Amino acid sequence: PLFRTQYLLEPLMGGGGFFSSQQRAQMQGEHSRRRSLEQGKVYVAGVDIAGEAEEGEDEALRSAKPRRDSTVVTIGELDFTQCDELMPEPTIRIVEQYWWTGQSHASLFPRLVDVLRNLWRCRRVVVDATGLGQGVASFLERSLGKGVVTPFAFTSQSKSRLAFDLLAAVNSGRVKVYAADGSPEFQEFCAQMDSAVGHFRANETMNFYVDPRQGHDDFLMSLALLVKAGEYQPRSARGRIAV
Repeated sequence: PLFRTQYLLEPLMGGGGFFSSQQRAQMQGEHSRRRSLEQGKVYVAGVDIAGEAEEGEDEALRSAKPRRDSTVVTIGELDFTQCDELMPEPTIRIVEQYWWTGQSHASLFPRLVDVLRNLWRCRRVVVDATGLGQGVASFLERSLGKGVVTPFAFTSQSKSRLAFDLLAAVNSGRVKVYAADGSPEFQEFCAQMDSAVGHFRANETMNFYVDPRQGHDDFLMSLALLVKAGEYQPRSARGRIAV
């Protein structure tokens, strides 16, 4: 589908699994999950914002049928060692995931800032700025700086580009999730990757999501925003040689 829509410009109608079994296998990494940064490494994040909801215990709200929407933060470590002319973009290793359900935006603000700025020192954060997410994105911009935070508004066009970029990153082996640890976050991540659906429109754009009857797509969207954040390039040192 990627080749037919991007290169042959053929419209594909209908939907199907967004990730194949091979692509899901490609995403599985061997590195361990981390709880804090490693000095000298570069970290970025993708943040999918949940709508406002009544406050409550995360676990209780997740067990409800259907569960409440969640705010998901995915932290990625960028590895530039494999970059070359053929693959100029870094590998993105998912090292941590945060999952908050039923939390008000006001209660999430200080937690997000602490995690993104103090705990991981993220160089770039791409945050969902659609609808109610605009307020959170604006707050993070003021707290972390416009040079760090990139608001992302979901439209049919922007989401389509995000979908193709995500598939390209997965197909090239650039996205790796930490080794299975049996955690609720890892299980939910895998469930959403398995349930994700891709829908090709007649106008040569793609939609991707999880059918609401199957669950939520907050981990999926956070992953896609992480890939966008992975476009970060470190500044090259510049100087003048004295003569």
